[in-house]
Amino acid sequence: MPLWLAAKPLVLASRSAVRRTLLEAACVPIEVRAADIDERGLEAGAAEAVREPAAVARLLAREKALVVARSNPGRLVLGADQTLALGGKRFAKPADRADAGRQLRALRGRTHELYSAIVFVEDSTVLFEEVAAARLTMHRFSDRFLDLYLDAAGSVALASIAAYQIEGPGIQLFERVDGDYFTILGLPLIAALDFLRRHGCLVR
Repeated sequence: MPLWLAAKPLVLASRSAVRRTLLEAACVPIEVRAADIDERGLEAGAAEAVREPAAVARLLAREKALVVARSNPGRLVLGADQTLALGGKRFAKPADRADAGRQLRALRGRTHELYSAIVFVEDSTVLFEEVAAARLTMHRFSDRFLDLYLDAAGSVALASIAAYQIEGPGIQLFERVDGDYFTILGLPLIAALDFLRRHGCLVR
């Protein structure tokens, strides 16, 4: 008997191959409908209280889901987003290798927070929201290590916030990781599956 009970697959409003892989590995069928939103514009227009890293992740996840839901009536849509903060400073995907190096030097030897948000929407109704957090501490790596890491990571360093993916060579940057592994990858999977069970999409 299949675990998925819904008549149609879940719509994922994200281009993230990692999120898609996590959901499909958990027996959740996916249709990808990436949202086209102005993330920086939304952040700039948000109220000051919404500019906190966790709130920004929630806002962007919600907007992605709502945009995709409008063009997919009657479908259950999952939006997701992730932010990274060091103190009051937020980080984005690096523009190039030099920017990746600058970001990693700023994080070296320090602890930063990752916030991963998910929002489920059907039509214009928000059914569920969750923001999970993780704390990661980088070791005091040398400049030589940094250069070798960027060589090993290649284009992956430019595809992720703060130039790392912990499921790859990025794990070598860290001396301590506190938090759920799926949250670090950008999808609070346990919370997502729990909602899908309660919503009748998965066998309980």
